[in-house]
Amino acid sequence: MRILIAGGSGFIGSHLSSYLSEKGHQVLIVSRDPSKGIAYDEVHRHVDANTVIVNLAGENIASGRWTTEKKRRIRESRIRSGRKLVEEIRKSGKRPGVFVQASAIGYYGRSLDEEFDELSPPGDDFLARVVVDWENSTREIEEMGIRRVIIRIGLVLSKNGGAYPRMSFPFRLGLGGRIGSGKQWMSWIHIDDVVRAVEFLMEGDFSGPFNLTAPYPVRNGEFTRTLCEVLRRPCFFHIPSFLLRLLFGEMADYLLLDGQKVIPRRLMESGFQFLYPDLRKALMSLEDVD
Repeated sequence: MRILIAGGSGFIGSHLSSYLSEKGHQVLIVSRDPSKGIAYDEVHRHVDANTVIVNLAGENIASGRWTTEKKRRIRESRIRSGRKLVEEIRKSGKRPGVFVQASAIGYYGRSLDEEFDELSPPGDDFLARVVVDWENSTREIEEMGIRRVIIRIGLVLSKNGGAYPRMSFPFRLGLGGRIGSGKQWMSWIHIDDVVRAVEFLMEGDFSGPFNLTAPYPVRNGEFTRTLCEVLRRPCFFHIPSFLLRLLFGEMADYLLLDGQKVIPRRLMESGFQFLYPDLRKALMSLEDVD
């Protein structure tokens, strides 16, 4: 199977590319940088019924403070890539077998108490509106009669990239502890389950939104205690909310201090088997602890 991955050189994209290549698929990276893969303008040449297109493209939301310009790039990078892929498919005159559209659990907004699944409505904050627009950037795919799967991705845990290496570093020094109130939900998922879930949804007869999170989200307090226990480090420290807001501005509330409890209901009902449904097991695998 030929698989085109837009954003394939990024954190999740590089893991997905390696995983699918090892499975024997022909993987092509779609990039605005010609040195990293095929150009967006060349996508139409590679589309046929055996082609899968995965759109992961979008500016990293966790790199740098959220200035007005940064927020514009976060939104525009996602919408621009989606619309360009739709244009290329239309130009090809052919229909790929399936289109996988990346999204995020920020779709649901933020809450300390509410539980969200795929039937929950979107939130109404900055990230929720960005994610809704991100998903809608390729909605036309469905009108072309192409199966479209939307993957709403949670906090991805991997020892090679993403937030986990930075998150776990102070814990290794014995400086770990809860963030803010510690009551904010962390809807996490192991990177191995992310790539397996994409493959599962790609190869099955599925469409619509799927939450890519583990079945058992935890609050930040439980996450940090479990990480301390796995690393065999003390867990005495506490990072106050005001300090994080001082350091990171608006981004701190969205990515560190608030959260959402998201359940992968459709993925579980579909029969997908998680390798790491439990946080302790997931962290032990990342730390090579038996």
